[in-house]
Amino acid sequence: MLGRSLVPDQTPRQSTGVTTSADGPHYADQPSVGEPSRAPSASASAAETGPAETGQDGSGRVAGGDNLFGAHATTGTPRLALTFDDGPDPRYTPQVLALLREYDVRATFCVVGENAQNHPDLIQSIVDDGHTLCNHSWHHDVGLGTRSADAIRSDLLRTNAAIRAAVPNAPIVWYRQPGGAWTYPVVSVARQLGMTPLHWSVDPSDWELPGATKITATVLSQAAPGSVVLLHDAGGDRQGTMDALRRILPDLTARFELEALPTDPT
Repeated sequence: MLGRSLVPDQTPRQSTGVTTSADGPHYADQPSVGEPSRAPSASASAAETGPAETGQDGSGRVAGGDNLFGAHATTGTPRLALTFDDGPDPRYTPQVLALLREYDVRATFCVVGENAQNHPDLIQSIVDDGHTLCNHSWHHDVGLGTRSADAIRSDLLRTNAAIRAAVPNAPIVWYRQPGGAWTYPVVSVARQLGMTPLHWSVDPSDWELPGATKITATVLSQAAPGSVVLLHDAGGDRQGTMDALRRILPDLTARFELEALPTDPT
């Protein structure tokens, strides 16, 4: 079974640049061109690494080096996994769900805690359609991994609580760190809470709004057996992603078996 054959990617793919909080409707503002990107230092304060950071999961820049600390970047099987980050969003998440339903595809939704709290009906819809839920932190905080273990645990538990307020019995066995800014503490705490760290292997940088044609071309050219594809259903203008998804799904379903990541932690 997929859940029992997942193994960490032995050759980590690119990790990502800085991210932002989910405090407003747009997460995807980027540092100005030429601004150096770097992961927060272990001694950085909350003011330096918290929600004031801007950006989005999936840039070509490196956050925290290439070490994924064991986070899964592939499915470990021939199956391909679509993942959607930063929702739920009342404009785009229903569009994603409708397209997935049309092609009978199950996916994985990495949800932000405060968005789950604000839109419990969409969390319920995700589960009702058979998709897998993934904890994506409470406030989309790229610096979460630099904080104390207690702070990390509180953030992840708060996010899980918001999800389970909407769907009390939903399994939450995956965690995706905002920005892919993995650290040993955040991986360790996630595992202690029964969640497996989840990265990705195909990244069309849809948060940069490159347009549906480029998003489509990147996904279709890079998709391979075992790929974990990173897309976004929230955090800004996602119409390009929606348009790309209409083109991506017919091709991927013809070439691969697409499945939601398993909810069985074993």
